[in-house]
Amino acid sequence: MSIVKYNRLAAVEYAIRWALKRNPVFYDFEYIGGDCTNFVSQCIFAGCKIMNYTKDTGWYYTGISNRAAAWTGVDYLYRFLISNKGVGPIGEISDLQNSQPGDVIQLSNGDYFHHSCIITGYRGSEPYVCAHTYDVLNKPLFDYVFDKMRVIHIIGANNSY
Repeated sequence: MSIVKYNRLAAVEYAIRWALKRNPVFYDFEYIGGDCTNFVSQCIFAGCKIMNYTKDTGWYYTGISNRAAAWTGVDYLYRFLISNKGVGPIGEISDLQNSQPGDVIQLSNGDYFHHSCIITGYRGSEPYVCAHTYDVLNKPLFDYVFDKMRVIHIIGANNSY
């Protein structure tokens, strides 16, 4: 396997295009648990074009009834990205100072992380993000109320060749 470069620009362009509406190719999970991680997964896919179809532990979406938990679940996406040794996107834990557009931020209020968003740019050192469920387009990160955050830097994607 080799690592394919993550196209950050494609991920960000996708996020901006679809932040305030829904891509009809993907189901909208807003009213059944939230759509934030589904949206972030779509953005990551726009930047890497590779899914991991491993049943139960992969990262993929072909329809509402055929998707990995990591495609739509906050913690599942986190665990997949930072531990993926197979095909698909790979990431690492980072911090805001080393974040880049196309990276993922997850937020917590309390005991668990509940929200995923994608960095689309910066004003000064503050990231601006796009997200679904409560749809936002280039919202300042610090306008959110949260106790903790984690940054996942997308390194690239393992391909199957």
